[in-house]
Amino acid sequence: MWRGMIILAGLLGAAGAARADSRLFCSADDAQARFTLESGFASDAGHRLNHFRGALIVKDPAQAAFAKRVFESQHLSNHWSRDGELLLEVFDGGGDDTGGATLDLVVVAGARGKPAANFSGTYSLTIEGGGKPYAAEGKVSCGTK
Repeated sequence: MWRGMIILAGLLGAAGAARADSRLFCSADDAQARFTLESGFASDAGHRLNHFRGALIVKDPAQAAFAKRVFESQHLSNHWSRDGELLLEVFDGGGDDTGGATLDLVVVAGARGKPAANFSGTYSLTIEGGGKPYAAEGKVSCGTK
């Protein structure tokens, strides 16, 4: 009897683990920027965001206000993760330390219908307001944890 209950408990635990939430990360390091973004989405209907954080270094000396930024959930303005496709938009409204400039980072990665543990895509980075507008694009590598 006890053996049967232990086996049943083990099977139920394994079934719960198979339905775990997905955690994704993306990173890039090129001449314009270096960043890492980490997000987590619930596995149930709606794929609700349950975790987001990131860090960015803009390498252009003229963009010193955004030289180093840390992102949290409130900076993630748009997100989509479904069936192998990932879209993230990070918006930093700046503040007193940026002289009125804003930052917009968009990551588009993966391919719909082709989920994979590791996948690639592109990013676009835009800084507007303040002094001189800035735009950069590059490649990004993403994966699951």
